[in-house]
Amino acid sequence: MQTTFTEKQLEDSGTARANEILRACVHCGFCTATCPTYQVLGDELDSPRGRIYLIKDMLENEREPDAKTVKHIDRCLSCLACMTTCPSGVHYMHLVDHARDYIEQKYKRPFTDLALRWILARILPYPMRFRVALLGAKMGRPFARFMPDARLRAMLEMAPKHIPPVSRNDDPQTFAPQAPRKMRVALMTGCAQKALNTDINDATIRLLTRLGAEVVVAEGAGCCGALTHHMGKTSESHATAAKNIRAWAAEMDNGGLDAIVINTSGCGTTVKDYGHMFRNDQLAKDAARVAGIARDVSEVLIELTGSASNGTEWQPAREWIAGTDAKPLRDRPAEGMVVAYHAACSLQHGQQIKTHPKTLLKKAGFTVVEPKDSHLCCGSAGTYNLMQPEISKQLKERKVQTLEAKNPDVIAAGNIGCMMQIGSASAVPIVHSVELLDWAWGGPKPPALEGRALEKDAVPILR
Repeated sequence: MQTTFTEKQLEDSGTARANEILRACVHCGFCTATCPTYQVLGDELDSPRGRIYLIKDMLENEREPDAKTVKHIDRCLSCLACMTTCPSGVHYMHLVDHARDYIEQKYKRPFTDLALRWILARILPYPMRFRVALLGAKMGRPFARFMPDARLRAMLEMAPKHIPPVSRNDDPQTFAPQAPRKMRVALMTGCAQKALNTDINDATIRLLTRLGAEVVVAEGAGCCGALTHHMGKTSESHATAAKNIRAWAAEMDNGGLDAIVINTSGCGTTVKDYGHMFRNDQLAKDAARVAGIARDVSEVLIELTGSASNGTEWQPAREWIAGTDAKPLRDRPAEGMVVAYHAACSLQHGQQIKTHPKTLLKKAGFTVVEPKDSHLCCGSAGTYNLMQPEISKQLKERKVQTLEAKNPDVIAAGNIGCMMQIGSASAVPIVHSVELLDWAWGGPKPPALEGRALEKDAVPILR
């Protein structure tokens, strides 16, 4: 694509990066075939190619964003399926993130939009505030249908029936390995996940330590910044991300780290991009170091178990027992259980991790099935299901139908947002992949499997 940015405009690093990305686009339109919003709405401006034209025009002319441009940019899920499909390597993520930052600075949103976005940015990244908000939403659920704004209704309807107690495992501390030490890792405990489902971090810690990893929960680490970053609130997202960078860099300099383990794939995509986000910051060097060792939990488990795609056999019922006090597995709980694997967009497109979770689940004895159109988003996408509830609902219904068509015993995913989204519309229990793997290695049965719902429930079946 030909661009006409001036030399002065290109002095801005964000604009210079946008120029590189725009020039890589060849207008081929392959991205439209995998764009969820284009599939649902059928509008060229709601496809990556259409949004690229809007962003180019806005940035080149340095004009104030108009309502039309903002509407179509806001409708983007940032699922990044277009990046997987693009034959030219267009880095759409950096482009749309820059556009959102530009819009946040220059566009005057309606008061209701401003208020809702302000509230979400002040609540979701803070676990205790989020817990209080969930309690309020739980009480307000019966009155959701009276809310005039669909976004407010969506916020109330997404509140789970059960809010788990705080897990002390999320406090800063170190967990010793239960087998000969193979690595030292930091676990990112996150923000919203700590309020919605404490089972995930608990299972991750049990699993990693059982396999020989020393697990550190670093003092000062918290929200990765993704939620506010994708709302265009750059200063806020960088402030929370900077805390993580300092906390993990300190661990790297003191006890050393082999990896930063992330079990929420949306967070993982952002942390792996810290090097780019902080490229012009005084934290640039440490940000690059942190991004360089950031790993999805499935990547680390593949390394710990030797379960790469080289055909290496792995028997979880035996390998971890030597050198520990743990008891052998009980009759392979995985045998005969059909798991429908939902590939979170941030994992398969954002991080290009497509096989690891399925490999691990299969090696553990589960029968793994995948839904039709597994590349399409479920409609969660951070705050998207709260800010764009109509489109999100259509994508959710499509995803649930394709998953349930496989008649699974359980649905597994690697992202809490997807779990909440799918769980709010499916009768099939949904758990994180690490919960199933922890169970296969002798851990407790995932709470969501203890009382499988017989009828569809509007509330996510997480516990």
